[in-house]
Amino acid sequence: MSRSLLMALVSATTASLAVAYTMVGGAQPSSDRQDEEAIRKVIMETTEGFNKHDVKAATRMYALDADFVTVRGEAYKGAAEIERGLAAIFATRAKDATLKTLDVTIRFIRPDVAIAHVTNELNGFVDPDGQKVPTHRELSLRVFVKDKGTWRVTAFHNTRLLR
Repeated sequence: MSRSLLMALVSATTASLAVAYTMVGGAQPSSDRQDEEAIRKVIMETTEGFNKHDVKAATRMYALDADFVTVRGEAYKGAAEIERGLAAIFATRAKDATLKTLDVTIRFIRPDVAIAHVTNELNGFVDPDGQKVPTHRELSLRVFVKDKGTWRVTAFHNTRLLR
C-alpha cells in the first residue's frame, strides 16, 4: 500500500470517528450551550416576574397545557389556570414576597426536552393566619420543551427544603 493511500485512509477514518463521536454525544454541540443559556434566561425571567408580582411576566413561558404544583400542593392545569392561581397567590400569601434564585442545574433528556432543578430562597410569605413565614428555600423541578425554537415550561413542581 502506498504512503499516500495509507494517509488518505487514516484521514477518512479519523474524520468518520470524529463525526460518530459527535453524533453519540461525545462532544457538547454549541446548540446545547445556547439552549442551556435560553433556559436559564427563562428561569431568570420567571424570577423577575415573580419579584415584580407581574403575573403575565411570571407565567408567559408556560405551555398552554402545562402542569403546575405549588409548594402547598395546589395543582393547576394549563397556562390560563396557572396565571389565575399565581394571581391569587400574589394577592394573598405572596403579596410582599421576594424570590432569589440560588442554583440552577439543567439536564437535557433530548435536544428538545430538558429538566431543570432550581433552588430559590423565598422571603416575605405569610401563612393562612397572616403570620410571616421565615425565609426558606424551595426546590422546583421544571420540565422544558422546545417548541418552534422557543423553550416553554410544560411542568413545574415545587418543594420546600428542610435545610
